[in-house]
Amino acid sequence: MIAEADTQLDDKKVEEALRLVIDPELGYNIVDLGLVYAVLVNAGVVNIVMTTTTRGCPATNYLKEGARDAAWSVPGVESVDVVLTYDPSWSPERMSAAAKTHLGIADSGDW
Repeated sequence: MIAEADTQLDDKKVEEALRLVIDPELGYNIVDLGLVYAVLVNAGVVNIVMTTTTRGCPATNYLKEGARDAAWSVPGVESVDVVLTYDPSWSPERMSAAAKTHLGIADSGDW
């Protein structure tokens, strides 16, 4: 028997699904790249606020659709809204340590 906590939809489950979306230019997932600013779940409704590394990024639609599709794959999701923002602008400091290591970026802290 699965415990109720295991079947309940929450932000973390959606975030884990978003880790399957790989930025085609950087070859790493959008969560660890720091492209996902917020994941909010309320009664089956998922709102995702995300960005791209630059305005006019050629992968923008791919990334937004990937985030939408990944969120839809989580059991219990009833609707998904993905909003793109550039406020604040993305910078490498938003990346996880693992993503920085993968891309060979030193964490100097001087962004």
